[in-house]
Amino acid sequence: MKNILILLIGILTISCNPSKKESSNIKLTDKSDNFDWLLGEWERLNEEEGKNTYENWEKISDVEYSGIGFTMQGADTIKQEKIALIKASEKWILTVKVPEEKESVSFKMINHTENDFTCENKELDFPNTIRYWKSGNRMKASVSNAEMEIPFEFEKLSK
Repeated sequence: MKNILILLIGILTISCNPSKKESSNIKLTDKSDNFDWLLGEWERLNEEEGKNTYENWEKISDVEYSGIGFTMQGADTIKQEKIALIKASEKWILTVKVPEEKESVSFKMINHTENDFTCENKELDFPNTIRYWKSGNRMKASVSNAEMEIPFEFEKLSK
């Protein structure tokens, strides 16, 4: 009887403590929901001559990041877009709003890790996929569809 009691206590103890593998998965999920590497002011390095493109990102909360992207030619802003990365109903959505359009366009996040994410909206012709990723001290992005891809490479201006 004593041996059975010791065995039951041992099984109960083991079943109540998560394994190291389970604990590391929990931490990975938490880290992959953190997009703080986007934060700050970024300047595009691979822009056409005579133009300067920037993206500025800030963290509103643990479930919302806000960005603005704009392109300057001389003193004129020739392109602008408001960007938001929002978690709703346990899913991340990237929205992009340009002044010429009444509504923002949403891209559903289909993949993300600690240092990158990919969003898509297959209803659009172009772009239907947007990807951001951290590469060393740089941020890279691409907008694409099946036929074409436009790469972006940014260098951080501030923290």
